[in-house]
Amino acid sequence: MKNSMEIKFKAIPENEAFARNVVASFILPLNPSISELEDIKTAVNEAVTNVVVHAYPDKVGYVEMKIQTSGNVVEISISDNGIGIEDIERAITPFYTSKPDEERSGMGFTVMESFMDKFEVKNNKTGVTVYMNKMLEDAVVGMYANKRANI
Repeated sequence: MKNSMEIKFKAIPENEAFARNVVASFILPLNPSISELEDIKTAVNEAVTNVVVHAYPDKVGYVEMKIQTSGNVVEISISDNGIGIEDIERAITPFYTSKPDEERSGMGFTVMESFMDKFEVKNNKTGVTVYMNKMLEDAVVGMYANKRANI
């Protein structure tokens, strides 16, 4: 069964935990493993943190998070209307950071890519969108299909 949701919230550090909890609550009915759940929460946290740190240098903007589930696939997009990324290829290179004075590790995109099955970063007309997909191995695909409980 397909399900989807959209949410918009301020790009402030306090909302990083909120985003993690929203995605976890939304996908919980699919019965993800603890590992799958943690992978998704970590990737979402990194994407939202990137918006908070980089997208709006002179103001507080917004994060738009969309989640869709279809069968055993979780699709997530996290967007902003900020300043964009000048060179995406460079930005997704491990250890690259545009803010070395702030003790940033430059591993956010690498973490997202390693924890998700599909990962893509695109500049929009305004801002950036990160697209991520995760396939859940034992997802509950239908109302009565619970593979783990052998129902």
